[in-house]
Amino acid sequence: MEATEIRKSLKQDNFEGVDFLDLDDLLTEEQKLIRASMRDFVKKEISPYIEDWTQRAYFPYEIVKKFGDVGAFGPQLPMQHGGGGLDYISYGLIMQEIERGDSGMRSTASVQGSLVMYPIYKFGTEEQRMKYLPKLGSGEYLGCFGLTEPDHGSNPSGMVTNFKDMGDHYLLNGAKMWISNSPKADIAVVWAKSEEGRIHGLIVERGMEGFTTPETHGKWSLRASCTGELVFDNVKVPKENLLPGKSGLGAPMMCLDSARFGIAWGAIGAAMDCYESARKYAAERIQFGKPIGGFQLTQKKLAEMLTEITKAQLLAWKVGKMMNEGTAKTVHISMAKRNNVEMALNIAREARQIHGGMGITGEYPIMRHMMNLESVVTYEGTQDIHLLILGQEITGIAAFK
Repeated sequence: MEATEIRKSLKQDNFEGVDFLDLDDLLTEEQKLIRASMRDFVKKEISPYIEDWTQRAYFPYEIVKKFGDVGAFGPQLPMQHGGGGLDYISYGLIMQEIERGDSGMRSTASVQGSLVMYPIYKFGTEEQRMKYLPKLGSGEYLGCFGLTEPDHGSNPSGMVTNFKDMGDHYLLNGAKMWISNSPKADIAVVWAKSEEGRIHGLIVERGMEGFTTPETHGKWSLRASCTGELVFDNVKVPKENLLPGKSGLGAPMMCLDSARFGIAWGAIGAAMDCYESARKYAAERIQFGKPIGGFQLTQKKLAEMLTEITKAQLLAWKVGKMMNEGTAKTVHISMAKRNNVEMALNIAREARQIHGGMGITGEYPIMRHMMNLESVVTYEGTQDIHLLILGQEITGIAAFK
């Protein structure tokens, strides 16, 4: 489909934020300016088109360069390595604003920054950083992250994708599934086992013989994001493409910590959009001679939405502060991801109720957010897995096996 066929919505995006407890007092002026800049970007480049993109299951590849221009890729990484040199709360606010526009758009940005740029920066050589990071940060390159396999999702340590040392190169075989960005990606950061059974990261480039990226069709969620597979059939990977800085499952898990942190903030954006739509609809929709916002059950729903958003904002801010200080642990990030995505999904469902039948149409963002959040609640650690991560921290007993 040609981009010129996209229909622009006539509805105006007049979002101004949700801040019941004056939590802006916790933000610096720079952080608020960064949020305002990204909010303006979303209003101009995403909101007018997202419903049509979603209806058509169309990924607007041109958004990649625009994200690069506005600094949405790797904002928490150093500027000399393609990032924005910002703190983690700023990164979170950027993800919040993008996901208010759409979870699929945020997925594109957070995969690029946290799952592709971050491991190259953290575990790569200086040569690898200089070769890939500036192009990824600018949006010239799009990247993806290959961890999940058809038979290994919540148990990534069981992966069967593997590589063998052939002397002057590695020979990579296997497959990855549910990979955001893969059909359009220029490079993939792929996690595979060596002959010794140790997990390593490899940079695989589009065009390498035997490397294909079939697209996943028929999705009812993240429809404006491109998703696919990574298939490796005797792919020759240069030895200089191995990430030498860290091996073992802990390496991709560190990447997921960064991405999960972004999701914890992003989910707040989706929740805000649903809440604001429900609040406005409740004021305008007349039944039994008055706005439905005047009925007790509607007020109950709205009051609970606002309360849960506020609690999630405080949780995300505190974990962001800990990330900046270097004291955040996996369990802290896990709690924030699980709580905030569950919160957003519940708010989407309650907002759908307030909108009545209109809530299932593309006239309002509710059903799109609800469908998207069904993916967000599953990827990068399912709801149950995150409960078990916290459960192990509480009891000292691992329940995974």
